Amino acid sequence: MPLQFNPVKLFAGTGTRELALKIAEHYGKPLGVVTLNRFSDGEFQPSYDETVRGCDTFIIQSTNQPSDNIMELLLMIDAAKRASAHYITAVVPYYGLARQDRKDKPRVAIGAKLVANLLKSAGIHRIMTMDLHAAQIQGFFDIPVDHLDGSVIFVPYIKSLGLENLTIASPDMGGSYRARTFAKFFNAEVVICDKRRKRANEIESMSIIGDVTDMDIVLIDDICDTAGTLAKAAALIMEKGARSVRAVCTHPVLSGKAYETIENSMLTELIVTDTIPLKRPSDKIRVLSTAPLFAKAIANVNEHGSISGLFEV
Repeated sequence: MPLQFNPVKLFAGTGTRELALKIAEHYGKPLGVVTLNRFSDGEFQPSYDETVRGCDTFIIQSTNQPSDNIMELLLMIDAAKRASAHYITAVVPYYGLARQDRKDKPRVAIGAKLVANLLKSAGIHRIMTMDLHAAQIQGFFDIPVDHLDGSVIFVPYIKSLGLENLTIASPDMGGSYRARTFAKFFNAEVVICDKRRKRANEIESMSIIGDVTDMDIVLIDDICDTAGTLAKAAALIMEKGARSVRAVCTHPVLSGKAYETIENSMLTELIVTDTIPLKRPSDKIRVLSTAPLFAKAIANVNEHGSISGLFEV
């Protein structure tokens, strides 16, 4: 019996609309129309202005600045479910609260698990995301998770730079596995920045494990928040004799004074994706688009194709 393909409809939340428009363009289908009704007290209600009955519905929304964006996504999922959508996929390029993936001290929430529960309860059948803070977060879901890998976007760009003495670096011990995985694409060495924190977003000390002398260093991370770690790591790496230092971070959260920190740092450039829209442009920040990758993944899901094939660089 031949496979049955249901009609596909793509919708966007307000938090990631620019990326969603690019995804729709690469997919070859316009975004569906959603109206977001706002009340004077700040409450909002999304409504679909076209039918989704029997459709494979993809709702695109990152959950940065989590409260409003998460709530909008949940309401859009619930509305699609109540409108008899056949299959609902949440496309969440940046999965917010992912840093809260375990109890690292007493009496704290596990936010990443809570968000997973909320999305499942709202009515999704599948989630598609990119570069989770910890890959184990996939286990918080009892539904299919398409975990896309940003390396397929970053590796070609790094190769295009033609760096002679490329060495990959991790900005902390926790990111060493990510750095080693990235280094395999270049057959490059890995160095690690060992940092100690006083508290969240505040570094007490940092040291370098490995030799960076005369090397072109590329720091690998999943999230750039305040940029304090990257700036401190870049300064220390250059102090130790590196030729240049760049940073690759999938999700440009860039809160507080992050832009000023990056612009005043020793970084040659910060390479990010468009999973979160930049608050403003910067000469030191280069944005690579995830839209072609997400569009292809959506097509493969709808056509019952392989997702793992998209991980090949």
